[in-house]
Parts: sequence; structure tokens; C-alpha cells
Amino acid sequence: MKTALEQINNELAILEQAILETSQKHQKYLEGIPESSQAAARNLIQYLYFRSEDRKALQEKLHLYGLSALSNSENHIHRQIQVIRERLGHHYKPEELNPCTYTYSQAQLAENSQVLFGSPENPGVPTIMVTFDTGFADDPDLVENLMVQGMNVARINCAHDDETVWKAMIDQIREAEKKTGKHCKIHMDLAGPKIRTVLLGKGKKKGKVKVSVGETIWLSENMDHFSEDQVVLHPNEEGIISSLVPGHRVFIDDGEIGGRVTQTESGNAAVVLDRVSSKKGKIKSEKGINFPDTTFNISSLTDYDKTCLPFICSHADLIGYSFVKNTGDIRHLRKELQKIGGRRPDLVYKIETPDSVANLPALLLEGMRHPPCGIMIARGDLAVEIGFERMGEIQEEILWICEAAHVPVVWATQVLENLHKSGMPTRSEITDAGLASLAECIMINKGKHTISVLKTLKEIMQRTSDRRNKKRFTLGSLAMAKKFIQSS
Repeated sequence: MKTALEQINNELAILEQAILETSQKHQKYLEGIPESSQAAARNLIQYLYFRSEDRKALQEKLHLYGLSALSNSENHIHRQIQVIRERLGHHYKPEELNPCTYTYSQAQLAENSQVLFGSPENPGVPTIMVTFDTGFADDPDLVENLMVQGMNVARINCAHDDETVWKAMIDQIREAEKKTGKHCKIHMDLAGPKIRTVLLGKGKKKGKVKVSVGETIWLSENMDHFSEDQVVLHPNEEGIISSLVPGHRVFIDDGEIGGRVTQTESGNAAVVLDRVSSKKGKIKSEKGINFPDTTFNISSLTDYDKTCLPFICSHADLIGYSFVKNTGDIRHLRKELQKIGGRRPDLVYKIETPDSVANLPALLLEGMRHPPCGIMIARGDLAVEIGFERMGEIQEEILWICEAAHVPVVWATQVLENLHKSGMPTRSEITDAGLASLAECIMINKGKHTISVLKTLKEIMQRTSDRRNKKRFTLGSLAMAKKFIQSS
């Protein structure tokens, strides 16, 4: 009768063989990926197989006998299994050992992060990305102070301002670099599709209209068949309304106002509101609209984005690609960059829709064809799209899978938001900032107290840096891993 340790070794042997077979089966995904990223791509596929099934029982057995429970082995999963088997007496030939070791994978991730986001002041802590406000273009002292306080990356959102303002911001950054002796990367976000509220009927003149729970509002591209006292919204993009069907959810202004489509007729959609959380209960113009249940045939790269690319390629180190849904979106952007020629900024893909979450493994493998690339967890739109209650689990799953690919992550949206706007942090956002230190870069939004946010964030990261890899996770199955494995 086999001992318990022999049974564990046998179970690991079966798992290792399955991992090797999966690597071979998914060999097509490695085609076109440069040699420098092959180990990472192979590890990603192996980790996706590993997480496509529930491993908690194995994890508990390993933990019981003082062995690695595999809960911190995202970036070298096969080699970690081999290390455990060696401890249990199995002997490998040198050529059988996977070269993607813990040390190798850590170095690769650190190198990719440094290329994308620069070097943090203190090793082992994330870099910091600061979103620039229009006023920064005329405030050299502030920009210099931001750099002194630890800003590593300056983010310019191309959805706002214009090339004149962007150039003024960049000039301030370059001047601050000379004065401080520090370096700052330039990250420019493409605007992507602008799905925003346009009031057509009631409230059009004032730019806002009061609504209440149970009220029916309409989505339409014109005022035909409507009276001026009805609430009618245009989503600012053609082709959206025709894709809606009864039952689809509609969220406005970061989810503060929500409802469901109840009927569609003549190119119009009726929405009955079941949530009005805003204090004044008003829908305002130019607020975002989310349709989490609806698939649109809208390009992630807009005509406006294309006009911005020449400027971005001339001045930016990084391009933030908004509303990426699938690998075709990545290839589309690359094709446009090829037309421009010359230097190409590195790409950071923003995960902010259910499609981008479901397709994350494929997006990573496509991005790795032209390394390095990064992933931004754009938690604002993503939370609205997938549901606030799922945000905690999804953001951690994205971190795990990106670490398996040795791809750096930007933790974005509402980091120390209350401190940024009011000067006083909430207790929960301090905890959130601590969790953000698991990423390679942390992005902060616009606000009145940017310097205070930088100082607080640095202190939190320094306090958590020596503990950030010690959390033990349970290894249940991941939906996106199971989808990738079963789709091939």
C-alpha cells in the first residue's frame, strides 16, 4: 500500500504529464512569439490548465505535509511541481527540468516592468502613474514636485484636451526631469468609443434631468415619435440601440442610475429604472453609459484615436488601449501603427469589459508577440460592467494570470479617491491601496490632493512591501482558464 507521500507524488506525476500534454496541444499559440517570451507564454498555458480545475484538495495535502502548496507559483508552475517531486524522491534528467524557475520568472517580470514603467525609488514596490489634469500644463512647480514625490509615469488621457495642451504637459515633464535628475515615462490613453449621455428631450437645455425609480426613459437616435416632456437619451454612438433586446441592463454615470430594457420598437429602446443612487437623482449630459449584457460591433480603435496616433508615437513611451475586446482589436492597432512607421510606443491593454476579461489569456498571448506589453485593470468601467460584487475576485484573477505570463499590471481607478478629492482617506480605501501593491504599477486619477495621495501611497507600499508575497490563496478553478483550455 502506498504511503500518503507516495500518493501525492503519483498525483503530481499525473498532473505534470497533463501539463506537458496541454503545452503540446496548444503549441499553435506559441507561434510568432519571440524566443525571449516563449518560456512565459508556455508557463501561461500551463498555469491556465492548472487553474482550469479545482486544486484545493491537492493544495491541502501538500500543505499538510509541509510542502509547497503551489499557491504562489503562478509564474513558474511546472518547475514548482518538479521541485516538489524532487523533494519526494523523483529524479529528473537535466533536459527534463523546466528552465522557467522562480528566480528566472521574477527577473523577467521585473525587467518587463522596468522597461514599461521605469524603476521605482525602492526595489520591490510598484511604480506610480499620475493622471494629468489640464492645469498641470501651466504649473511647472507642481509637476516638479510630483516627480520629487515619486511619480514614475505621467498619464495623459486623449479623451480630454488637445495636442497643444498635451505638448505643454510633456514639456513640463521634460523640464522637471532636467531639474530633478529623475526620469518619467509618458503614457497616453486612447479615448476609445465615447458612449456618453446626450439629452434629446426633457432636460436638454439644462444638461440634466431628474428621474426616479420605476420611471421609463428612452434610448433613441432622434426625437421622432417623442414629445419634449419625455426623457430621451442618445448614447453618442451609432448602432448601439439596434443591438439592445428586452432584459438587457443599462447603467448610467458609473452605475449610479440603472435599469433594464423592457421593449424595443422602431429603433428605440424603453428602459425602466430600478436604481437611482445619485444624491440629486439626475441624469446629466456627457455621463458614461454601460451595457454589460450587450455585444456591439463597434471598433475599439475609433477614427479620432487614429488621428491621435502620429502625435502619440512622436512623444509617448506607452499607449493605453481602451475597451480592448479581442485579439482582432490588438492587430487592428498594430496595423495602424505600422502605417505611421518610425518608433512605436509599448502597448498597455485596458481590461474594462466582460469580453476583455473572458479573452484575457488570448489577449496576453497576442500581446506577447510584440513584447513587452502591459495590462491595466481599469476598475471603473469594469466594476460597472461585471458587477461591483465580482470586482474583488476578478481583479485578483487578472493579477494571477498576468503574473503567469510575466506581464506587468497597472492597478487603476479610485485609488485613495476620497483622499484625492477631500483630503481625508476612508478606512476601506487604505486597505484597497495595500492590495494595489500586488501590481507592478498603481495609477491615481485626477484630484485636488495629488501630492498627499503620492505621499500616503508611498508609505503604504513601503509598509506592505515585505509582506506582499506571503498571502496564501486557495486554488479553485478559474472560469477564464477553463474557457481557454476547453476552447482548443
